[in-house]
Amino acid sequence: MRRPVEFAPYTSLTFGQHCEEAGIRPSTGRTGSCFDDAVTESFFASLETELIDRTAFRPRHHAEQALFAHLEGFYNPRRRHSANGHLSPAEYERRHAAEPSVNRAQTAA
Repeated sequence: MRRPVEFAPYTSLTFGQHCEEAGIRPSTGRTGSCFDDAVTESFFASLETELIDRTAFRPRHHAEQALFAHLEGFYNPRRRHSANGHLSPAEYERRHAAEPSVNRAQTAA
């Protein structure tokens, strides 16, 4: 499997300016920092060991269905993460969405 994101364009000055204009704080920082992609690397390692390494997919749409079922049926709603305060991604998003927008603006600064 190839990673869905190539990192070089996302550390560019132009990308940073677009994010700032949209009010988005990008999750990447300095080029070459191992901490920038640690959560992403952890995700892909978990995905490989929990799903991909255990199954031979034929045809391709079986892989797509299994990936969707894993992400939406287990990973997002139930799998807890230390990077999210030991919450599932879905619970983290629910709590974050419930925060007043003032707190989110301060967190992004």
